[in-house]
Amino acid sequence: MRRTLLVTGAAGLLGGFLQRRPPEGWTLRLTDVTVPPAAGAGRGPGEAPGTERRELDVTDPAATAAACEGVDAILHLGGVSNNVAATRDLLIPVNVGGTRNLLDAAAGAGVRRVLLAGSNHAVGFHPRPPAGLLPDDVECRPDSLYGVTKAAMEALGGFYADRYGIEVVLLRIGSCFERPTSPRMLSTWLSPADFCRLVEATLRAPVTGCRPVWGVSANTRRWWSAEGGDALGYHPRDDAEVFAPALAGADAAPDPRGETVGGSFPAAPAAGTPCTAEGPR
Repeated sequence: MRRTLLVTGAAGLLGGFLQRRPPEGWTLRLTDVTVPPAAGAGRGPGEAPGTERRELDVTDPAATAAACEGVDAILHLGGVSNNVAATRDLLIPVNVGGTRNLLDAAAGAGVRRVLLAGSNHAVGFHPRPPAGLLPDDVECRPDSLYGVTKAAMEALGGFYADRYGIEVVLLRIGSCFERPTSPRMLSTWLSPADFCRLVEATLRAPVTGCRPVWGVSANTRRWWSAEGGDALGYHPRDDAEVFAPALAGADAAPDPRGETVGGSFPAAPAAGTPCTAEGPR
């Protein structure tokens, strides 16, 4: 029997990756503030049978509750994904308020498993480890207002797990793109295929309470532990190192702004000044 996975923010990059490689045995209910398009012309390759697309603004509690009816699990990708001035005022209402609405709706509908797409920027002010790897459950040290909203998302996930018994997995996503585009991403890259493996593993694994896990590929230069992923059955296969020869400066000394896990985000301007930080990952 097929189960239904509600995906918010499905019109974004990660939602497109998931459409191309949907989790086995799941029907996708794809939602966004505009109706998510198919991944490619017509039905996407490998698209789950019965895929549904509908409009959803997660800041609307009633609409969010309706979208959660009849689903077996939720992948929450919806949110504002950067710090730029044009979207800065939306970060808290959408990323925090929308997540609260979604978790409220999940509790009301009896949805047991919720995957929250967080970010490495929730912990971005941690220094890069001189030796060893950062554990999956390292405490939050957000590096930006965007990171603050992702830390708040994690706190909400923990509260709803404790209060309502929802099984929450916090996906601390690194840099999920088709290929790494900077030397930093040789450490933080999450390939599209590994993102889909991560989703499938965390839908399948036994989970109690609220579990953080790094969303990162099997990169030679990774900074983050693989232990949490291993425990959940997530075994990434891709390594960003194959792209290193094409990246200028890959063997150069690191940018001094990048001594923290969040890369250039900690160097972003303070509130009230123009913000030109890099993208969300």
